[in-house]
Amino acid sequence: MATSPSTFDRLRIERVVWTMNTRLQDLPRRSRTARRRELRDNLHAAAADVGARQAVRQLGDLRILAAGYVSAEYGELSRRPSWTAAALTLIAVEVVMMLVDHAGRSAFDAGITTAAPDATGTFHWAGIAYLTSDATFTYRDGTHTSVGGAWTPLVYVLMFAGAFVAGRMWRLLAAWQRQRHLTALAADGQRYGDQG
Repeated sequence: MATSPSTFDRLRIERVVWTMNTRLQDLPRRSRTARRRELRDNLHAAAADVGARQAVRQLGDLRILAAGYVSAEYGELSRRPSWTAAALTLIAVEVVMMLVDHAGRSAFDAGITTAAPDATGTFHWAGIAYLTSDATFTYRDGTHTSVGGAWTPLVYVLMFAGAFVAGRMWRLLAAWQRQRHLTALAADGQRYGDQG
């Protein structure tokens, strides 16, 4: 008669399962969920035989195990998508745009306050061609507020296209199609098995 694992053993297994889930972030969601369930079931079965501590120890290095799952999903190393590269590209474009926008606004403000240190009035800034829209600066005794200067759609297109290319996200599309194909094959196999 099998005994149910203690709370501490269940926590030990869940820690390993969610650590693996973190290491498998490059996999599509469905595949990652399936791997998580498979690992949890296997660990519970092994824990019933040899104990949770030994079951976790027998897994070995989780990095190697996770790399094996990712290799099984995508094949060779160069073909894998990279969420990290995509996120870094998004951040890089955003940082560069913030610096460019800040430099343009600062230069416009410096030009106005240099010409008239106690400027009062409304001034129009044309923005940065193709990157930011125009803005209106309102001065009162040398201090200003501004309205406008939003990023153009081109910036967002560049941001997401760059992330798609740098992260090799088209590899996810191939993995999703492969997963859908395998799911359809399994459903067809089950349907024919039910008829037989």
